[in-house]
Amino acid sequence: MCVSNADVSMNAYAPDGADGSADVSPTSRALLLLGRGSDPGSERGVDCPGELPAASDETLVDRARAAKAALGDRVFILGHHYQRDEVIQFADVTGDSFKLARDAAGRPEADYIVFCGVHFMAESADILTLPRQQVILPDLAAGCSMADMARDTQVYDAWDVLSEAGIADVTVPVTYMNSSAAIKGFTGEHGGTVCTSSNAERALRWAFEQGEKVLFLPDQHLGRNTAVLQLGLELEDCVVYNPLKPNGGLTREELRAAKMILWRGHCSVHGRFTAAQVEAVRARVPGVQVLVHPECTHEVVGQADLVGSTEYIIRTIEAAPAGSSWAIGTELNLVRRLAEAHPDKLITFLESTVCYCATMNRIDLPHLVQTLESLVRGEVVNQITVEPTVAAHARTALDRMLALPELVPAVAP
Repeated sequence: MCVSNADVSMNAYAPDGADGSADVSPTSRALLLLGRGSDPGSERGVDCPGELPAASDETLVDRARAAKAALGDRVFILGHHYQRDEVIQFADVTGDSFKLARDAAGRPEADYIVFCGVHFMAESADILTLPRQQVILPDLAAGCSMADMARDTQVYDAWDVLSEAGIADVTVPVTYMNSSAAIKGFTGEHGGTVCTSSNAERALRWAFEQGEKVLFLPDQHLGRNTAVLQLGLELEDCVVYNPLKPNGGLTREELRAAKMILWRGHCSVHGRFTAAQVEAVRARVPGVQVLVHPECTHEVVGQADLVGSTEYIIRTIEAAPAGSSWAIGTELNLVRRLAEAHPDKLITFLESTVCYCATMNRIDLPHLVQTLESLVRGEVVNQITVEPTVAAHARTALDRMLALPELVPAVAP
C-alpha cells in the first residue's frame, strides 16, 4: 500500500513552501484498511473465521477498551512499531519483533498473548512462551513477504547443493529474525543462530568462529551490509543464492570461493529506497542527515549518514537536537509517528512515495476488536502454534543468539 508524502500528516519538507515545511491532514488513503477478505499474495493468504465488525463502526474504540478491561491481566497485547496508530494505542508494549517476543515470555501470568505484528513474530512468541499460554494473531493473513522468500523445502534443497559442493560442513547458517519458525528450526538443527538487525554483526562474527562460510537467510541486504561494512569483507566475498534457479544459479567454484552465501530475499518496503533518492533529499534539504535501516540496499546504506535497526532509529531521533533535519528510510507508520512525536525536528521520508508494510497493516481495529471480544466469550481465534520438533530446534537457534557475547568497541588509534 503506497501513499505520497502529501497523503500523511508529518513535518515533511516541501521545496515549494515558504519555509520548506508542510503540515497536511491524513486522508482516507493513508488509513486504507486491508484486513478483509483473502490475499493470495500474503504469507498465509486466508480469511479469519467469524464476521468482522464494520470498519465504519464508531464504537470500535470503546468496544476494544471494554473487552481489554474485561480480560484484565489475562491478556497481554504486543504492538510492533510498524502497526497503525489505531492498533498501537491498545498495546501494552511496543517494540521490534524480538523485543516483543521476549516481552511476551516475561509475562507468564497472561493466558493470552495478542501479537499485533506478522506471522513469524507470533511464531517466535509461541516458541518462547509457556505451553499453557496461547499466542494469537488478529489476522492470519498478516504475513511477511521477506519470510515467504525462504521456504523450508528450498533451504533444505540448498543445503544439499552446499553438500554436493563439499562446503556444507564448513558453512554455518544464520537466519534473520524475519523468517519462519521452520527456517529457524533448520538453522538450529544445523548449528546456526538467529540474528536481529541490532546484533547481526555479533552473530556473523560468532558464525565465522564456528566455520569458514555463512549461509545468510533470508535478507540478502542485511547480510551483505553487515559483512562488508562491519566485518570488513569485500563485495566479491558475497554471492547470492537464488532458490528459483538450479544450484541457486551458482557454480561450485563460486560457492567454494564465497565467504557469504546470501539468500535471494529482501524487504518489500526497505528495498524501495534508492541512492538517487538520497542524492535528491540532500539537494532539497540543506544539512539533512539520512538515517536508514540495514535492510536497505548496499548502495543506499553506503550513501546514508547513519544506519541502524528500528530501535536505533527511534533512539537517534529522540536524542537529536531541536531544529535538526532528518530523512528516514524505513516503514511509513514509524516515520510518521516519529515526526508527530518530535515537531521540533524536520523529519521526512527518504522517497516521495513510500509504502506501508501492507501485510503488517492487515491488522486493524476491526480485527483487534474481533479477537478481544472472542476471548471475552471464551473463544480463542487465530491461535499460532509451532510444531514441537520445529519449536525445539528453533529455540536452540534463539538461545544461541541470546548467548552471543557483547562486542567490545574498537579503540581509536
